Amino acid sequence: MHILFVCSGNVCRSVIAERLTRAYATEHGLSELTAESAGTRALVGYPVEPRAAAVISGLGGDPAGFRARRLCERMVVAADLILTMTEEQRDRASALAAGAAPKTFTLPEAHRIATLTGADTVARLDVFRDPSGTAGTPGIADPVGLSDRAFVEVGDRIAEALFPLLARLAPRLGGHPRPAAPGGGQRKA
Repeated sequence: MHILFVCSGNVCRSVIAERLTRAYATEHGLSELTAESAGTRALVGYPVEPRAAAVISGLGGDPAGFRARRLCERMVVAADLILTMTEEQRDRASALAAGAAPKTFTLPEAHRIATLTGADTVARLDVFRDPSGTAGTPGIADPVGLSDRAFVEVGDRIAEALFPLLARLAPRLGGHPRPAAPGGGQRKA
């Protein structure tokens, strides 16, 4: 399964989710699980925002070597699952390629559907989607320009939605991981 994470600038939220997914896959031996990220208004070529990099490291991921990229049709087509931070980003990503809508969700939306219904595949997530098109849960706000604490809160919110979702999908990938963060789920000091 290849997951594409999408936010605005691709230097905070989506890269946090990407790097945490990569760490999760490594820790749980899920070689079939890959991740990348992009932004609808990406700061192309920029590295991870330093406070987002600290959050990634604190949650057990590796921020090294990242450069922001702009969302494009090729990325949408190649993804098995697209997880965005807001409904607006979800709608923009799904509009880039025919057939993308059934595999495109906000991260909180996918987490909520999986938690409430037990959905364990992308197709099942889509079946249980709210037909009104609303995510049913607030998006994940951009922490740029806010405090260090705001970055930590955004990272925690991403992790709290992401890890249980990955654990729900992982048995389909041949793994049986527990719903915890890489490194045992403890924020590193």
